[in-house]
Amino acid sequence: MAHVSENGSEKKMAEGGNDAELLKEKANKYFKEKDYENAIKYYSEALELNPSNAIYYSNRSLAYLRTECYGYALADATKALEIDKNYIKGYYRRATSNMALGKFKAALKDYETVVRVRPNDKDAKMKYQECNKIVKQKAFERAIASDETKKSVVDSLDIENMTIEDDYVGPKLEDGKVTLKFMKEMMDWFKDQNKLHRKCAYQTEKITICGDTHGQYYDLLNIFKLNGLPSETNPYLFNGDFVDRGSFSVEVILTLFGFKLLYPNNFHVLRGNHETDNMNQMYGFEGEVKAKYTGQMFQLFSEVFQWLPLAQCINSKVLVMHGGLFSEDGVTLEDLRKIDRNRQPPDSGPMCDLLWSDPQPQNGRSISKRGVSCQFGPDVTERFLEQNKLDYIVRSHEVKAEGYEVTHSGKCITVFSAPNYCDQMGNKGAYIHLRGSDLKPEFHQFTAVPHPNVKPMAYANTLMQLGMM
Repeated sequence: MAHVSENGSEKKMAEGGNDAELLKEKANKYFKEKDYENAIKYYSEALELNPSNAIYYSNRSLAYLRTECYGYALADATKALEIDKNYIKGYYRRATSNMALGKFKAALKDYETVVRVRPNDKDAKMKYQECNKIVKQKAFERAIASDETKKSVVDSLDIENMTIEDDYVGPKLEDGKVTLKFMKEMMDWFKDQNKLHRKCAYQTEKITICGDTHGQYYDLLNIFKLNGLPSETNPYLFNGDFVDRGSFSVEVILTLFGFKLLYPNNFHVLRGNHETDNMNQMYGFEGEVKAKYTGQMFQLFSEVFQWLPLAQCINSKVLVMHGGLFSEDGVTLEDLRKIDRNRQPPDSGPMCDLLWSDPQPQNGRSISKRGVSCQFGPDVTERFLEQNKLDYIVRSHEVKAEGYEVTHSGKCITVFSAPNYCDQMGNKGAYIHLRGSDLKPEFHQFTAVPHPNVKPMAYANTLMQLGMM
């Protein structure tokens, strides 16, 4: 009888393995169609049937990378290697996850492993060399850093003596000031893929809230076409992540900063997790600025990003931030006002949470899918709002199929304004109108518009371009 039972068990295991393979193939099909959420769903179901398959974890890791869930991607890659330490793709996936999280030394260790096992693999050797270069660059930057007050890039600029060449026919400032005429001319100039002169670039009853724009300049122009240009009677708030990924980030940020100069009290910009040096180095903004202008220009952007506000409270009722709420209870609006924001964000604490955290449907908190900050539940939102006498929060930071999402019983709203994100997600974009004394949100959706044939991530770090493939 025991023998029969053993055979029956083996048969069930074999059937389970076959079913898992069918689920994996289904997941692969969704992955090829760029439907990463369903791909993750079916890889997960395959793992329930066969939790000791390194390939399933590796495949799901790549799907998590595509959806920017870097923490989950890292965990899956690590699990794949626990199951099979000789599984080379697992080292690739883990290295890419660590690169995305800015953990360059950890990534380098995995690339070293791949090169050691496959010394003739040109792709592995190239990735190792690129990663090693970044690690050495970071070490050099730390070595030359001093405790003295850092000199601002502004101190080294001589804008007055910059000459505008005779053959330059683009927009020009009027007596050194931004005007509405200049802004309109500049947006048309950018639309035709022209470059603003460096001298101009260096000087440069409802409210509409926009989410991530991520260098999608032509979709930004579409927002202004649909909703009207910013003005004293048409105020805007852009909620971070203006740059990176999209390859027109310079045009986006100069346009936004131009309107901030033109309407300082009616045009607002908050910092996102991509207004930081590590992100800009990996996801394209640093490379784009250096390609279109200079390294000095990027340093100036880096300085300015550090001064951007981290949150904004509207009529003492609605708090807007890029990421979300906090890893611990008890944070007050006064605590937020006291944050020293003129720096690169730390790995934890309120500043990190404002830029990085995400909501979750279940109560409590959990480890972040991104590998940074946390995920917070409806009870966390409820307690924060009650303590600070607020009605709800508005945040961005996550792609949503409809361009927005209302969760936590209407008290946590996500808005995302980059439609067909990275030319592949197929999502709508959205913006929000807040009107009247009750500040009831009105959602407006829009779809992507055509843009010149420059692919997303065109200026990104080579490793990120290749590692996500």
